This record gives sequence, C-alpha cells and structure tokens, in this order.
Amino acid sequence: MLIIPVKEGENIDRALKRYKRKFSNTKTLKQLRDRKQFNKPSVVKRAQKIKASYVQSLRTKEEIG
Repeated sequence: MLIIPVKEGENIDRALKRYKRKFSNTKTLKQLRDRKQFNKPSVVKRAQKIKASYVQSLRTKEEIG
C-alpha cells in the first residue's frame, strides 16, 4: 500500500502526481500484466536478449554519431 503524505496547503494535483510517480516506480502494474499470461522461460530469455542487443546498438550509434 502506498502512502503519500499530503502537507497542509499542498495542491492535490501535486500529491496525485507524486502518487502516480511512486506507483510507476514500484512496477506494480507491470507485474500484474506479466502475471496475466504465462510465458515460457525460453521466450522470456529470448526477449531479454533481443532488448539487450537493441539497447547496445543504440548506444554504439550514439558513440559514433
């Protein structure tokens, strides 16, 4: 459970923004979506490798250009 202390006189929009940021940092929604469907470990590893190679290619392009 997330607890967001709201200071006296603080705008509710700022508190809501802090809540949303804290919620996204906990990755709760990502866990829920991952648990919805079972993925084989081999499929998960393959996706991680593809993502890693993509990120690596972006970094090498950034170094060159």
